[in-house]
Amino acid sequence: MRVLTSIENLSFRLQRQLTRFKRDTGGMAAIEFVFIVPLMLVIFFGTIELSNGVAADRKVTITARTLSDLVSQNTNVTNQQMTNFFTMGTAIMTPYSGTPMTLRVSAVNINGSGQATIAWSDGQGIAARTVGSTVTVPSGLIVNNTQLIWSEIAYTYTPAVGYVMKTAVTLTDVCYTRPRQSTTVTRSAT
Repeated sequence: MRVLTSIENLSFRLQRQLTRFKRDTGGMAAIEFVFIVPLMLVIFFGTIELSNGVAADRKVTITARTLSDLVSQNTNVTNQQMTNFFTMGTAIMTPYSGTPMTLRVSAVNINGSGQATIAWSDGQGIAARTVGSTVTVPSGLIVNNTQLIWSEIAYTYTPAVGYVMKTAVTLTDVCYTRPRQSTTVTRSAT
């Protein structure tokens, strides 16, 4: 009989401890904090990396448009002007580093049958296109016997934090512009 009483007593104490444990919420916040903080950090750093990546991509687009626009405003482009245009393209990327960026600008002549060929080309960090080579231009831009100024930009974006995005991403953009001051933009050394 004494054994039965001690089992009842143990059972009663166990129930009392479980009830007390169920009512005790002192450590609940710490446990919730442990579960939620990693998720919050991933969201926080992911938002930072995503917004920086979108900002860098926007700067790549602006650089492509600016480079094409600057060249299209001339009738003849010299070496010094091209150097200045590439310098401006790099400066647009501020506050991002301009070193992982390649820039290329080409004049594309479209003949009477709608075939597009390279008239001249210059590149920074990338080889210029071969003069006379055939290229593909979007069909909506093909107007016979005209010229297009084609800028191509590639930028390697490396996340600052690297918490969510571990590897670099290459951002690219192109822009086509028609010459503004004349029917063609020529290229000379001086």
